Amino acid sequence: MRIIAGQYKGRRLKTLDGLAVRPTSDRMRETLFNILMPRIEDAWFLDICAGSGAVGIEALSRGAAHITFIESSRKAVSIISENLRHCGITENFQLIPRDAVTAMKYLAQENRQFDIAYFDPPYDSEIYSPVLWQIAQNNLLTDDGIIIVEHRRQLPLAPNFDNLRPYREVVQGESVLTFFRFESNQS
Repeated sequence: MRIIAGQYKGRRLKTLDGLAVRPTSDRMRETLFNILMPRIEDAWFLDICAGSGAVGIEALSRGAAHITFIESSRKAVSIISENLRHCGITENFQLIPRDAVTAMKYLAQENRQFDIAYFDPPYDSEIYSPVLWQIAQNNLLTDDGIIIVEHRRQLPLAPNFDNLRPYREVVQGESVLTFFRFESNQS
């Protein structure tokens, strides 16, 4: 796996081994960042279930102001740290070694908000809804913030989480990126 563009372009990243781990492919990351390009510069970015940290590091490489990585696996946290060191990244990030739901509660207590959040749990995980509800109820996105959820095509997500609603889907093979944003309750 490599960084596709920006300051750290071409840097190879370590990944985790095992069947439970499914890193976001270079192709999917390229599609994602082509869509995000107009809003990535100076964005506060949240990488939930960060795995190797590739998506967050790609965001930093492309000009994001700050990345918060959420990852519960000790092995993955170690790989994220290694990948950050390998790229020479020493600032503008926070690594929170907690499960996603607990981390969302922590971020809410800290009154944190993000311009962009990326959520890519293991496809068979049951945390999609709990995490999206935490984001919606704790107002973890800025007013024009978005969250992108990577999931299996066969896994339908709820049509809304309070006023957090999907507005775009991008399908690539068996994977889907579903984009959510807050919609006002006014008609």
